[in-house]
Amino acid sequence: MEYTTQMDAARKGIVTKEIETVAKKEKMEVSRLMQLVAEGKVAIPANKNHKSLNPEGVGSALRTKINVNLGVSRDCKDYDIEMQKVMKAVDMGAEAIMDLSSHGNTQPFRQKLTKECPAMIGTVPVYDSVIHYQRDLGTLTAKDFIDVVRLHAEDGVDFVTLHCGITRKTIDQIKTHKRKMNIVSRGGSLVFAWMSMTGNENPFYEYYDEILDICEKHDVTISLGDACRPGCLADATDVCQIEELVRLGELTKRAWAHNVQVMVEGPGHVPMDQIAANMKVQQTICMGAPFYVLGPLVTDIAPGYDHITSAIGGAIAAMNGASFLCYVTPAEHLALPNVEDVKQGIIASKIAAHAADIAKGIPGARDIDDKMADARRKLDWEKQFECALDPETARAIRDSRAPEQDHSDTCSMCGKFCAVRSMNKALSGEIIDIL
Repeated sequence: MEYTTQMDAARKGIVTKEIETVAKKEKMEVSRLMQLVAEGKVAIPANKNHKSLNPEGVGSALRTKINVNLGVSRDCKDYDIEMQKVMKAVDMGAEAIMDLSSHGNTQPFRQKLTKECPAMIGTVPVYDSVIHYQRDLGTLTAKDFIDVVRLHAEDGVDFVTLHCGITRKTIDQIKTHKRKMNIVSRGGSLVFAWMSMTGNENPFYEYYDEILDICEKHDVTISLGDACRPGCLADATDVCQIEELVRLGELTKRAWAHNVQVMVEGPGHVPMDQIAANMKVQQTICMGAPFYVLGPLVTDIAPGYDHITSAIGGAIAAMNGASFLCYVTPAEHLALPNVEDVKQGIIASKIAAHAADIAKGIPGARDIDDKMADARRKLDWEKQFECALDPETARAIRDSRAPEQDHSDTCSMCGKFCAVRSMNKALSGEIIDIL
């Protein structure tokens, strides 16, 4: 039997190699995974043209995945450095890379990613439209935007963020409700600006059926972008955000009718006490479609440390149903991240994802933590480094402040006062030497 997308295959009872791979990774029965894919509760972004892909599943019943945003800008335009970031991200376990390049000839880099990178590749075609045509935003036509979506699909991109949920009505809402931060989504602001300048409807909404045909042909997952995501705590869970979410729910149904897989993007900046409610509302309105969140950041006052504010929100979000966390780096709100920023963002996001998986009871999620506890009880430092999320940093810290030889089994924090050492000796009947 033939199939168009992973969803179509699952609905027809066809076990694809991607479904088989994901089921094995998730320690899940193939039949159960196929049911979730058929229902749209799990997406397996896997463009037919992405030959180097090591597929992953995204859904609340699976391990929480993380995405890493990369790409050049006008001020930082070295594609070699971006490729270094890509390889670092993949080495550190990122499941997805989004190329958000906004300068230069973007296609060779995008094609290099889908040729060489095993992670899922995502893009935001509206960014690329102005660059691709080298024309001002207001001169582009609806057809121009749709053609760039097609180009990205042909290049092998596994998922595309499309800001389909804002319409002409959104312009009035933004003007009427007086948000503190208006629209902070880069893609959303471009679509808003284009509608304002041309007087036309959002092309990604108006020509959604044509986009679905493209995505079905190449098996591109649509990530429904939240143009009205809150960019500060004051705008969280407001009329603009929720009204757009309702429309995204409608668009999700239309995509599923075409066998096109969907993820739904979410906030943003959200106070901690509103995060769980946001996840519940999305799950209800979008019928369990995988929820892809940026953060959310739980405070607005930590530039330079937003990987931490994001990890706090991401852990709460994932514990309550979000299935895909977009990392945030220390450079968020300040600059294009460098390689070290990327590393810090990935570590923070992976901590959040792992903590949430433990809380959700994902099978096997806590196994590595139990191994770490065993290694710590035995004061087995090599085993501890093996279990560590970032072995390199853990080893470097210990080595830079090594204990003296007569208590080398401990660390320089407690020395012979080490509780673990004392307990091990006491339980084995040994004398506990302190001085």
